[in-house]
Amino acid sequence: MAGNSEKFLKGTIILTVSSFVVKVIGSLNWIFVSRILGGEGIGLYQMAFPIYFLAMTISQAGVPVAISIITAEKVALKDIWSARRVFRISMRLMCVTGILFSILTYLASDWLVEWGFLRDPRASMAVAALAPTVFFVTFLAASRGYLQGWQRMTPTAVSQIVEQIFRVITMVLLANLFLPYGLEYASAGASLGALAGAVTGLLVLVYYHWKLDKEIERDFSEELKPPAQIESASQIIRRIFVLSLPVSAASIMLPVVSNLDLMIVPQRLEVAGYSVHQATELFGYLTGMAVPLVNLATILTASLAISIVPAISEARALKDQDRIYNQTASAVRISNFVCFPAFVIVFVLATPIATLIYNAPGAGDAVMISAVSIILLGLHQVSTGVLQGLGHTTIPMVNMVLAAIAKVILNWTLVAMPEFGIMGAAWATAADMGVAAFINLYFIYRYIGYRIELGQLLKTIAAAGVMAICVKFFYDLTLAEWNLSIVSTFGAILFGCLIYLTSLALFRGILEEDMQRIPMIGRIGTKFFRRIGIFREGE
Repeated sequence: MAGNSEKFLKGTIILTVSSFVVKVIGSLNWIFVSRILGGEGIGLYQMAFPIYFLAMTISQAGVPVAISIITAEKVALKDIWSARRVFRISMRLMCVTGILFSILTYLASDWLVEWGFLRDPRASMAVAALAPTVFFVTFLAASRGYLQGWQRMTPTAVSQIVEQIFRVITMVLLANLFLPYGLEYASAGASLGALAGAVTGLLVLVYYHWKLDKEIERDFSEELKPPAQIESASQIIRRIFVLSLPVSAASIMLPVVSNLDLMIVPQRLEVAGYSVHQATELFGYLTGMAVPLVNLATILTASLAISIVPAISEARALKDQDRIYNQTASAVRISNFVCFPAFVIVFVLATPIATLIYNAPGAGDAVMISAVSIILLGLHQVSTGVLQGLGHTTIPMVNMVLAAIAKVILNWTLVAMPEFGIMGAAWATAADMGVAAFINLYFIYRYIGYRIELGQLLKTIAAAGVMAICVKFFYDLTLAEWNLSIVSTFGAILFGCLIYLTSLALFRGILEEDMQRIPMIGRIGTKFFRRIGIFREGE
């Protein structure tokens, strides 16, 4: 069991490191692009991106997750021939859907303006520029799903980094190149970065597929023979759709909600008294500045959600209930361990962070309220991964529909109130994540008997509370003394993290079993905590 846990966490760490690198590169990119395009230009880009994201999600139809689940099951049972056959069949499906939705996205760039869906007609150019990317991203996601089913997370990690590097370079260059022609051209040029990234990321995965095939032929020669009973292509497609359609519907809820935001938030901001340009700028603050910070803070939980699906699918195929329970509990503890201090940092230092990163102090309110989403999004990501690994792919979809209804109601009500404005949209987003997460956790309890460890959670909250007080005190004191915001901000973050770890250790909120399972640093960390008395032999 220890070996399986270490493999699961090793995959998580690989994806986390790569995601961190990707997010750092992406954040640096947004610094440059935000300074080039400004709030209004970012708003145009963000109006186009949900449409592209919706087309991309529908074209994939949840197949990558289904590939990961089925492949993990086949590999666990040593049915390698069938695993490879499932991948070949699914890739043919991806080719058809990728072409179809690329064409539809391009045609929709004009339709959406005519129908009044895009409040600002200038965003149509960015939609058209994003259309070809749908085809390549569809293949990219399916390839990653197959490799993840083998619990090979390095290919995903490397391809993500390469994809982001080329995406960023292209975005900055083309945004600068087309800016003299107007913001609509500059935002469309920035959108072409997604295409450059997808193509280069796919080329990286081609190499890793070739490498895996060589390893399979060397290590699994006996398992490459067809099984006695071969599933027909129609049976495989049916199984893929049974698993993928609920996943797809759940995934579609993200761009659907983004598009609902696009329809509701700018319009309700106008009701609150803002002009069209002001509403576009505020929308850019939330979706282009606050949301990326939330995503950056949840890179580890996003990695957990990816790696836990094949891990639990494998354990379920082997009927190892203890392993399923332990991996779920460990994932939730790690989510809380990381997300609570991230929430404190973003909430307490919202305006300084928005000023330093985006040169947009006006985004501070949206960033501060969006910090609440960090904790809830982390739980939602992990709990969704667990349910998908258990084969209950329909439940997260239904939960996200319920959560989306709550968000729409809150958006419509709060955003139109002048005292809330864009902060109302941030509160609605937090509620959306919270509703979905807690219903997920209820169903996890029903299926495997897991419930959040209340004592552990309270210790984490207490440590985060101590951290919040210290971060605020450190920032205010050093800013008054030196009047250097960048020094005060980064100093407060480092000081706060140290206080958080110290407080959590004193409260005994770090479990030795979790520390031991962490690859590379687990043994060193365990010895250190035993030396200072946090961990004790025999406990």
